[in-house]
Amino acid sequence: MSKKKVLIVTQEMKPYLLLNTASEIARQLPQYLQEDGMELRVLMPRFGTINERRHRLHEVVRLSGINIIIDDEDYPLIIKVASLPGTKLQVYFLDNEDFFKRKFVFNDADEKFYKDNPERMAFFCKGVLDTVRKFGWPPDIIHCHGWMTSLIPLYLKTTYKKDPIFTNSKVVYSAYANDFKGSMGKSFKSKALISGINEDDLNPFDKADNSSLHLGGIHYADAVVKGDSKLSAKVNEAIEASEKPMVEFSNAEDRFEEYKSLYTTLLGE
Repeated sequence: MSKKKVLIVTQEMKPYLLLNTASEIARQLPQYLQEDGMELRVLMPRFGTINERRHRLHEVVRLSGINIIIDDEDYPLIIKVASLPGTKLQVYFLDNEDFFKRKFVFNDADEKFYKDNPERMAFFCKGVLDTVRKFGWPPDIIHCHGWMTSLIPLYLKTTYKKDPIFTNSKVVYSAYANDFKGSMGKSFKSKALISGINEDDLNPFDKADNSSLHLGGIHYADAVVKGDSKLSAKVNEAIEASEKPMVEFSNAEDRFEEYKSLYTTLLGE
C-alpha cells in the first residue's frame, strides 16, 4: 500500500516563528506522522522575522515563478526551503517582498493590525494550493493550522474541487485561541475572491474577525481539531454544531494518535 500523503499548512512553526500553540503542534505533528510512515510536506509564510541565514533557507528556483492574482494585481510567489533541525523533514516557505519582507508579523511597530492582512492571507492560501499543484503531489490529507489558513478549505471545496491534484483530498482545520482583535475589514471578501467563487461563498466568514475566520474554516473543512484549550465560545459552539469528525484539545503525549485516527476515518480506512 502506498504511503499516505499529508500536507501541513501553518501560519507558524517552531523554531521559525512562535506566536501561539500552533507553533509547537506544527513542529511535532509532521515529525510524528513521518516517523509513522506517512509522506509529508509542510508549507508556511516566510515572514520577515524569520532569519534566513540562521535557518539556512534557500530559494527553490524550479518552484518559484508563479504569479498570484489578488484583486486584479499580480504578485510573484517565491518558494524557499529549509531542513527542519533534528528531522528528515523539509519546510517550504512562501515569500513575496510586498507582503512578507517587513520585520513584523501581523501588527506594525505600533501594534496596529496591518491593513493589507487580507491580501497577505489570500496570497498565502492561493499560493499554497498553486505550489502543491506545481509539486505534482496529490495529498490525501490537507491539515490547516490557524486563521491565516482558513480560506484553504473554501478554495478546496469550490475552485480546486475538480483539480486532479485535489480531487481525493480531505481537509482538516485546527482552530486556536484568538490572537488578534478587530476585523479584517470590509475589503476581506473582495481580496479573498478567486475564480469559481462569489461573495456569498464567503458568508460563513461573517464579520472577518478572528473567530469568524475560524468559523469559515470549520464550515468548509471535512473535520476539525480543537488545537487550543482557550477557544472562544463562538468557535466552540460552531465546532459542536457542525457535527463533523472532531478531535478535542489534549496535551497528552499520545495526542497525535487521535489526529492519525481522524485521518483514517476521513479516508474511510
